Amino acid sequence: MDDLALARVLHVLAVVLWIGGVSMATTVALPAVRRGDLGPDRLRVFEAFEGRFVWQARGAVILAGLTGFYMIERLDLWDRFTDIRFWWMHAMVCVWTLFAFLLFIGEPLILHRILPKWVARNPEQAFTALHRVHVVLLVLSYITIFGAVAGSHGWLLL
Repeated sequence: MDDLALARVLHVLAVVLWIGGVSMATTVALPAVRRGDLGPDRLRVFEAFEGRFVWQARGAVILAGLTGFYMIERLDLWDRFTDIRFWWMHAMVCVWTLFAFLLFIGEPLILHRILPKWVARNPEQAFTALHRVHVVLLVLSYITIFGAVAGSHGWLLL
C-alpha cells in the first residue's frame, strides 16, 4: 500500500469514527438523556457518554486533519480551493475546523463551565439546546460527506 492509499484509508476511518459517533450521540444518546430514559441525573448520564467519546472524537479529528492536509499537500490540490466546483473541499475544512474548535476549546473551556449551571436552572432548555446543536452539526457533516464522496468520484454539481 502506498502512502496516498494509507492516507485515504486512515482519513475515511477517522471520519467514520468521528461522524458515526456524532450520529449515535445525536440520534440515540441525547434523545434518551433528554427523556430521562437512562436515569434521573441527566447531566451525569450525558457526562458519562461524553467523557467516553470525547477522546475518541478528538483523536479522530486530529487524524482526519493530518491525513486531509497530507493528501492536499502531496497531491497539490490547493487550486481546488479557488474553484467553486470543489465546494466540498471548503466544507470539509469548515466542518473540521468547527469540530476541532468545539472539541478542544468549546467543550473543555466553555461547555463544562456553563452546562452544569444551565442544567440546574433549566434542564429542559439546556438539553434541548444541546441536542439541537448536535442536529445542526450532524446535518452539516452529512452534507459534507455527501459532497466529498460525490465530488471525489467525479460528480461535480456545477
